[in-house]
Amino acid sequence: MTDQTTTAQPDVRFTNDPLPRVIQGGMGIAVSDWRLARTVSMTGGLGVVSGTGIDTVLLRRLQDGDLGGEVRRALASFPNPALVQAALNRYFRAGGRVPGEAYVRLPLPSAGRYRDAWITTLLGAYAEVTLAREGHDRPVGLNLLMKLQLHTLPALYGAMLAGVETVIMGAGIPRDIPGVLDAFAAGQGASLRMDVKGGEPLTLTFDPAEFGLRPARLARPNFYPIVSSHVLAGVLARKASGPVQGFIVEGPTAGGHNAPPRGPLTLDDRGQPVYGERDEVDLDALRSLGLPFWLAGGCGTPQALSGALAAGAAGIQVGTLFAFAQESGLRADLKTEVVTRAQSESLDVFTDPLASPTGFPFKVVTLPGTLSQPEVYAARERVCDLGYLREAYRTESGQVGWRCPAEPVAAYVSKGGVAAETLGRKCLCNALMADAGYAQVQRGGWTEPGLLTSGDGLGALRDWTPGYGAADVLRVLNA
Repeated sequence: MTDQTTTAQPDVRFTNDPLPRVIQGGMGIAVSDWRLARTVSMTGGLGVVSGTGIDTVLLRRLQDGDLGGEVRRALASFPNPALVQAALNRYFRAGGRVPGEAYVRLPLPSAGRYRDAWITTLLGAYAEVTLAREGHDRPVGLNLLMKLQLHTLPALYGAMLAGVETVIMGAGIPRDIPGVLDAFAAGQGASLRMDVKGGEPLTLTFDPAEFGLRPARLARPNFYPIVSSHVLAGVLARKASGPVQGFIVEGPTAGGHNAPPRGPLTLDDRGQPVYGERDEVDLDALRSLGLPFWLAGGCGTPQALSGALAAGAAGIQVGTLFAFAQESGLRADLKTEVVTRAQSESLDVFTDPLASPTGFPFKVVTLPGTLSQPEVYAARERVCDLGYLREAYRTESGQVGWRCPAEPVAAYVSKGGVAAETLGRKCLCNALMADAGYAQVQRGGWTEPGLLTSGDGLGALRDWTPGYGAADVLRVLNA
């Protein structure tokens, strides 16, 4: 739902841009960072930055000293300098943190207290897109998760202020997002419903004026929701709150979160969800919608691209090959270890039905030293100090509470959760921050372990050597 205070029409100048054949996946927290997106866009694909956890990413870069000065350079053009200066005064550490020092955290946002999170999300999205767009005139995209409803509005507005060309969104049904984009583009505020389990949704409203920003017309990005079925694509094409420009059609072989199988859940002998014919997308039905689409999941080969084009797709979305390219934000040691291992052994990717607090299946790479190892998982003290995947729920007193099945079990149960729902749940928020080199040092001095995700096509890395670049991926795909 959007603020309809005026009838001004948004600027949709991006909709006539040529369609990319290769879209880079919006992976994890800061894996699809501005360096990767910038390189992909400059070399002919659609580079995409991840907006997940971008507020914490911004703060941790500042606390690590912003050694190249990129964050401060990007924020220098933000239209409210006072917000920027306040953030720098609070979080920037010249020279970075002392070794072993914990990162300063934002207070966990709630339904009634989220201004700090919104300001830093606004600044983080603006900086990330600004840096990805530096030095070229090619389009850049933003990837968000529908699950992170509390952070969606400021992330969209910050990215649009910086000139983002495309918004890609999954992990839910983003029916209201096109209307939000329309409202922001027309110079209006916008509202979004936030789900509350056991009660009516709450309405969150972002008004630029409340953040010292003069309402102005902005270019309206293309919107490509991520879908796993032609049925959902049809619903969004017909019933979304505004126009949809295309779809990312993601199969169950893609990394990160997967849509659960349709029908009763069946597990294979390893405990992975079993997908069948009902989970296959009807491409004829998809083509009949008359909108472009890109196929994703196991598409990182020239043959996959040519096959997608032959099937009527505009192209493909590729994640795994870009995630391990030298420009990605994934830790260098993880990239080297995985690509090196791929040369000599089979790398295991397990579709874990329990790992994610969201309840969606989540792809996990079996790798020593990460939460994929039972002993590492058992040794980690349960902490919920980022809270992106928490669930809002209505308490007995009628208030809105927050809980996560990956938080301490006693705390979860005290909030009305069921203890069985905590089994096997992993703190993806902290683990994915660790993957990108922003691991928190927790009380007691222990450092958060990572948890690597990848598509089922990870074995294809055997054909690549450590240190390959994003331009190499595009060159091979387009061969």
